[in-house]
Amino acid sequence: MKNNPKTRDYDLIRRINAGDIAAFKELVQAHKDVSLSLAYSILRNQMLAEDVLQNVFIKVYQKLHTFEYNATFTTWLYRIVVNTSYNELKRQKTNSVSVEQVLEIESTDSNTLSENDQKKYIHLALEKLRPDESLIMRLFYLGELKIREIEEITGFNASKIKVDLHRGRENLHFHLQQLLGDDLNYLL
Repeated sequence: MKNNPKTRDYDLIRRINAGDIAAFKELVQAHKDVSLSLAYSILRNQMLAEDVLQNVFIKVYQKLHTFEYNATFTTWLYRIVVNTSYNELKRQKTNSVSVEQVLEIESTDSNTLSENDQKKYIHLALEKLRPDESLIMRLFYLGELKIREIEEITGFNASKIKVDLHRGRENLHFHLQQLLGDDLNYLL
């Protein structure tokens, strides 16, 4: 049962609340990548997302004693990430910053894309989605959350989430097609 992420998180939280600082490092390590991706999907600025994430984990550490075990830790954490990111976005008084990137393809075979290149293209396509679509796609696919959990985190209703997932998939495919053309067949 130790392999269950929910059980692992609960165990880490109990250890942290008992004063085990190393357990907090484990908790951060387990959740930083998806949390950073969520923050980035809202802020569209890597450095700003990293700064927000630092603030998020400070808040988490300070408020962890208030965590109630009737919910999953990821739902609680991602709600903090989303709220903190939107608050920062309001503070910055900007919707989103579009960053144009130039990709260098490092494929060794003309009929394949390296895993790293696949991730770059997917990331670029996710950046081109509307912020709500990008956030919901990341929560659903990267965070592996259910619609109900996404409702709790975002405050969006289930029908909006389902519509944004549908549109997000279509728009992701469209943007990947724009980026890759016929090479889209070589993407996962």
